[in-house]
Amino acid sequence: MNGALHRGVVPLVFRRSGWVLLAIVATMLSVIPKAQAQYVSTRHVRDAVGNGLAQPVGRLSEKQLMNLDVVLPPRGDAALKTFLEDLYNPHSSSYRHFLTVQEFTERFGPSQADYDAVVRFAKANGFAIVGGTRDGMEVQIKGPVSAIESAFHVNMLTYQHPNENRIFYGPDREPTTSLAFPLWHISGLDNFSIPHPLFAKKSDYALAHGIAAGVVVSHATTGSGPSASFLGSDMRAAYYGGTALSGAGQNLGLFEYLGTDLADLTTYFKNVGQTNHVPITLVSTDGTSTSCVDSRAGGRCDDTEQTLDMTQAIGMAPGLSSLVMYIGSVDTAIISAMTTHNPLPTTIGCSWGWTPSRSNHSGPVLREDGCPGPDFLCGVWR
Repeated sequence: MNGALHRGVVPLVFRRSGWVLLAIVATMLSVIPKAQAQYVSTRHVRDAVGNGLAQPVGRLSEKQLMNLDVVLPPRGDAALKTFLEDLYNPHSSSYRHFLTVQEFTERFGPSQADYDAVVRFAKANGFAIVGGTRDGMEVQIKGPVSAIESAFHVNMLTYQHPNENRIFYGPDREPTTSLAFPLWHISGLDNFSIPHPLFAKKSDYALAHGIAAGVVVSHATTGSGPSASFLGSDMRAAYYGGTALSGAGQNLGLFEYLGTDLADLTTYFKNVGQTNHVPITLVSTDGTSTSCVDSRAGGRCDDTEQTLDMTQAIGMAPGLSSLVMYIGSVDTAIISAMTTHNPLPTTIGCSWGWTPSRSNHSGPVLREDGCPGPDFLCGVWR
């Protein structure tokens, strides 16, 4: 048809009414949409892949199922920036006028149309919707590698880790989509950085440094717990003394990558001769088991980190109204759950270490300034 138009119709019409034809063509060009791939706003290719330190050794099976978290961006960057500035400006009429989750979604969250578009996009590309909410600005999806490669125009390769004796997987390029707007991030595309607890056992430290375990911290074991170990209540005594502050009326949220066995918490309080009065809830943010199960360790699980998080928090604030353990496999899913849960946590804590692929962007990870999320989450919900 295009060839016939060029060879026959155009000269004939142009000779009879050239200006009319030009006007029609100009109008058509102005209304025909151009298909343009939308790049995701944040980074996904690891530095080690980009600079060649991590060499590809293969590719993931196209049948392998993966869980991803598709994160949408907030709306109105300029208005949101102004709102946050006014929120903390004592001279502003909006000073400390915090929004509810629903109010924030209506003003700055993704539109319902955009959220629905992501859901349709995922389903059309062979994914199952397994979680996520518009308030959380995320759609959790599950599907095979073949669907990931097709939908996001990447190759899912395997690489030799440059610093660890293991193989990791990740995309070979930045993802793009056929959506009419850019996404913020697609979490779960790689396992270059495996989250790990940050507590250190003195036996492991001693072994690594070739010294006797008994002399590692002998000068510091002056706590009131068994073997002179420090308890959460010791931390409270050191920092608060006889103050009446107890965390009363506050809801604490703890960010966790593995579930826990609350029987271990019960054993702790029994062994130290104390009683816990804080109600504890375990919440799975993306289908991750809330029990202490570590698939990477053959089902075995060490919940020392999780138990320490709870005992130290309760020791410091024994009057907390609630303590919720938000347990997930993907950081963005955990943060989304924490910032939309009812009741909202008034304080958020995390003691796990990992390096997200988008580390050069402000994003839903624990940052150096103590904010548990991107700029648009910091300070909005209280």
